[in-house]
Amino acid sequence: MFKKVLIANRGEIALRIHRACHEMGIKTVAIHSTADADAMHVRLADESVCIGPPSSTDSYLNIPAIISAAEITGADAVHPGYGFLSENARFAEIVEEHGIAFIGPSPEHIRMMGDKITAKETVKKLGIPVVPGSDGGITEDEEAYKVCSEIGYPVIVKAASGGGGRGMKVVNTEEELSGALTACRTEAKAAFGDDAVYIEKYLGKPRHIEFQIIGDKYGNCIHLGERDCSLQRRHQKVLEEAPSPAIDEQTRMRMGGIVSKAMGDFGYLGAGTIEFLYEDGEFYFIEMNTRLQVEHPVTEMITGIDLVREQIRVASGKKLYYTQDMVRFFGHAIECRINAEHPETFMPSPGTVTQYHTPGGLNVRCDSAVYAGYKIPPYYDSMIAKLIVSGFSRSGCMLRLRRSLEEYVIDGVTTTIPLHLRLMENEDFQNGDYDIHWLEAFLAGDK
Repeated sequence: MFKKVLIANRGEIALRIHRACHEMGIKTVAIHSTADADAMHVRLADESVCIGPPSSTDSYLNIPAIISAAEITGADAVHPGYGFLSENARFAEIVEEHGIAFIGPSPEHIRMMGDKITAKETVKKLGIPVVPGSDGGITEDEEAYKVCSEIGYPVIVKAASGGGGRGMKVVNTEEELSGALTACRTEAKAAFGDDAVYIEKYLGKPRHIEFQIIGDKYGNCIHLGERDCSLQRRHQKVLEEAPSPAIDEQTRMRMGGIVSKAMGDFGYLGAGTIEFLYEDGEFYFIEMNTRLQVEHPVTEMITGIDLVREQIRVASGKKLYYTQDMVRFFGHAIECRINAEHPETFMPSPGTVTQYHTPGGLNVRCDSAVYAGYKIPPYYDSMIAKLIVSGFSRSGCMLRLRRSLEEYVIDGVTTTIPLHLRLMENEDFQNGDYDIHWLEAFLAGDK
């Protein structure tokens, strides 16, 4: 087992990793920018190293500085968390080239799944269903017109690299296609340095369903059920729940079995998430995230399995502690992402937190690195906390979540807590009747 882990991240996920390490008797090293000198994970870690100024480029994305920090502190492993360098194959390679373990999948698998075209081709061979569309990147407009004619409109043009909604255009008619191709290629080149695009059938009212898997070095791979992440604004998740109110037990086990077998055959190491669009009883692969997800706590709440602990264990060479028949699902869990943003305009709200009080009670969890007096910097993602609540039933979970949101005190900055309270009161959400377009309509006043 590792003796010292460097946490190559910040905020609540850095604190989450620190806690898991300490429960396992592993010492931690926190890296931080000058803007995060007073961060909670920096205060609690066994050691800390300042790696640069506030800009992410000069700090949390500064690979030489991170490697230097690992070497001078004698860390024998690096946990990348999520975001920043967590899906950077070259970073994983460099970590390993310096004799340090990377807590995550192999660089080869990160690279393969980071390219959406390669990922689609790979999972298709492994038996995972994919959205009808182009077999690879589209280089000529003539080829694009042919593909669209075969699969039918509407279609969506997507950048082969990257994500977050950039380099994506929905095309409803043939007349719109040429302009969409040009716009996507230009945006993809500017955002990701790669203008490759591909085309998929556009689904009208799908849900975003993702399956959590974890594998070890010995070909063992299990699934931990699905999460429903359909409530999104501009392709960014706002609230997640598990299990999905749209999936029955038979479907869950069928799809879970498909993805765990496929990833076992693939030789995948560590935690990963297979993301699907789900519509009319059918699943279609969209991408794989080769890292821990922001929403991993809802899976932990309904399975009782510590995903970060298992990540660390399998990265150190141990076999998975759990077999598939040991995995049990209990009740329902929902996670609300709490952002330092205006709940209606979504303008960021950095500043000093003057008062801070987290809700409590049975099956209430709050993952946050915020405290009273903490200054939320303007340089990073605006998510400052995750409130995760579970209950015996979905309705009971929602009642507990509403109560918890009402108890949550974050003064000094504006947050999205009022938005989540509005969602709790909405009949569609209460009935589990929503899709990936629902939240945009709700925010526009159409729901």
